Amino acid sequence: MKRYQKVINNIDRGLIVTVLLIILVGLLCLYSATRTVNPGIFTKQILWILLGSICMIIFFAMDYRILKNIYWPLYLITLILLVCVLVFGRDIAGARRWFTFGQVSFQPSELAKITLIIWIASYGSIKKGIQGYNIRDLAFPFLIISVPVILILLEPDLGTAGIITLIATGIFLVIGIQRSSLIAILSMVSVSLPAGWLFLKDYQRKRILAFLDPSQDPLGSSYCTIQSKIAIGSGRLLGKGFLHGTQTQLRFLPEHHTDFIFSVVAEEWGFIGASILVLLYLLLITKIIYIGIKAKDRFGALVCFGIAIYFILHVFINISMALGIMPVVGVPLPFISYGGSSLLVNMMCIGIILSISWRRFIF
Repeated sequence: MKRYQKVINNIDRGLIVTVLLIILVGLLCLYSATRTVNPGIFTKQILWILLGSICMIIFFAMDYRILKNIYWPLYLITLILLVCVLVFGRDIAGARRWFTFGQVSFQPSELAKITLIIWIASYGSIKKGIQGYNIRDLAFPFLIISVPVILILLEPDLGTAGIITLIATGIFLVIGIQRSSLIAILSMVSVSLPAGWLFLKDYQRKRILAFLDPSQDPLGSSYCTIQSKIAIGSGRLLGKGFLHGTQTQLRFLPEHHTDFIFSVVAEEWGFIGASILVLLYLLLITKIIYIGIKAKDRFGALVCFGIAIYFILHVFINISMALGIMPVVGVPLPFISYGGSSLLVNMMCIGIILSISWRRFIF
């Protein structure tokens, strides 16, 4: 009984409540976005939430330090999945990103995000004696990170590949990179960046051009962004009301249950509702960073910082896409957008954070 009480007393209830509130917002928005199009999506999301909750409890109950001992097997399993999806995955609109089992799909690239956070955190905790990485120190982790990134680019999935690269960069900046090495790396990236245009798919180039000049193809590549901005602007201060968003209900806004679900929030709940959602995300990220600062070991701290960067990037990029201040790259809004793989990984992340938070009281 005392052990049970100890577990209950030290659980970060604030973190759990924040996540539940965001999930609730997501369910309301998803119901509004899909009730007249495909009601089954709402039911599937509830099932994914239940499955994700089980994953969260499992990772909370597990000592997170176990992950440090198996970071290489996790990495290798992820690589195998990424290779297999290129060979056996379902082809949807010219992309092979998903394993499909009946009505259920799984996207290995989502799993790669948390796997690489664990790998970098483990590597960074082992190499803790280094006072700032130089280019030579970064060569090996760069190679390790590049392999899954290249496999994801082959799917192709530019958004996920970019997210993983930015997460890795963020964690290494937290660990520390020597100033001269950082300047050299930024210079090399700046010089080589224009060459990346040659390797983009046609639809990716169109998205970038549409971002730079939405008026050039208003009924094609710019359509989603234009409709999204109309939806957000029409919400004004208080919104049009739940289930009363015209862009959403009349199906003018494509992908309104995935990439552009923030537009549903802004249209139906207005600036006030969208701001409350952003504040909930800020509270979530702040709590994760605080848990990382208070963590009892370097590995736990780096995992927390990596997951915080993960959520920051997803929230910032998704909302920026909806507002038209970034190109459309297909990044989901955490706990809000429909998608089983993304939701499972999000819940895994929360379970790991809860494990790190709780175990700082017992060792």
